[in-house]
Amino acid sequence: MRTRSLTVVVAAVAVLGLAGCSGSTGSASKADPAAPASAGAPATPAASGAAASDAAAAPAPTGPKPAPPSDAGLPAKPDTDTAAKLVAALKALNPDIVSAGPEKTVEAARKECQAVYNYPKDHAKLVELTGSTFTSAAHPQGFGPEVSEKILAAVQASGLCTRP
Repeated sequence: MRTRSLTVVVAAVAVLGLAGCSGSTGSASKADPAAPASAGAPATPAASGAAASDAAAAPAPTGPKPAPPSDAGLPAKPDTDTAAKLVAALKALNPDIVSAGPEKTVEAARKECQAVYNYPKDHAKLVELTGSTFTSAAHPQGFGPEVSEKILAAVQASGLCTRP
């Protein structure tokens, strides 16, 4: 009878020990139910508490950060005065920049504002994108880095990018 009671107690302690360790992601080995109770118990109470607090402190895994909406950073269409000033500033740089017409020029400038929103600290990337956005029949590859830099500055100075 004593052996049976002792076996039940050992098994109960082993099961409780396993239940306490099952939530841990550590590499501690699980106790064998047939082994004595001391073999399945953690070495110290602090060790099991540290494993549990590590699991609780780790942030829950989340999926990839959702992409911003496709129109993020795209300003509203400007009023007539702002659009006219922008077109005049770009025309002063090179009349060929506005050869597609004022509406297409303003749309290209709005796209530049979106690029400024998406790459606020990457000036080289902004100049590169300006060169690919502002093209014409005479300049299908863009106007070059020097003129692209001036176009970017004119778009930013127009106030179009800061409009609500």
